[in-house]
Amino acid sequence: MIGFLAERSLEPERMDDFSRGGAELTEALVHLRRLNRIFGASGPALYGVRRLWESMGRPRRFTLLDVGAGSGDINLRLLRWASKHRVDLNVILADVTEEAHAESVRIFGGEPRATFMRSDLFELPSRCADIVTASQFAHHFDSEQLPKVIERMLDASRAGIVINDIHRHWIAWCAVWLVTRLVSANRYIRHDGPLSVAKGFRREDFRDAAQRLGNPTMTVSWRPLFRYSVIIPKPMVQEELDHAERS
Repeated sequence: MIGFLAERSLEPERMDDFSRGGAELTEALVHLRRLNRIFGASGPALYGVRRLWESMGRPRRFTLLDVGAGSGDINLRLLRWASKHRVDLNVILADVTEEAHAESVRIFGGEPRATFMRSDLFELPSRCADIVTASQFAHHFDSEQLPKVIERMLDASRAGIVINDIHRHWIAWCAVWLVTRLVSANRYIRHDGPLSVAKGFRREDFRDAAQRLGNPTMTVSWRPLFRYSVIIPKPMVQEELDHAERS
């Protein structure tokens, strides 16, 4: 591993500065969707949601809340998967910026299964969705905050959570540095793309967070391309779903 990647970077990303924004941030969200397609970001998200859905007993109906969703494009694949398997899936896209809201409306306009909630993770109501997901979101927090992020996501969910995030590795960093410069001149993308890899967690970080929370049910799977899919089901999932179906 390249020396500077041995430890997580503490440098803030431009997207974490909510005093910025406007047209340049909107452009960054457009270019980020392009990067998500190139690097297959929806694959680990679908993998984790599908695994958790199976552990829930494959319900025919469930809600999913994606926190820090940006424009929410990763969830398009989840909705296609749901249609294929005749699952009634409703997706809630949660983000704090007006730019993300506008882009999600543009992408999901006319899609009745998707709604937007302008909210911070720590403002979400308890048990507001069956599954809560976060893609490329956890690395925005420091190592000490990671257990709190997981705990808050679990509180907001009824069945469990799925976290998908970048693996801090020199191959991933080089690939992202190169591709961001080939496909975008946007300052957010060129700065935050490689930095997100340098801020990425590794398997032991997630396991340490689980130990600190006293939660032994976490599974951490490495998925292409250089992503981790972290799945944490809540206990008594099936009993609660059966009760909801009868209500």
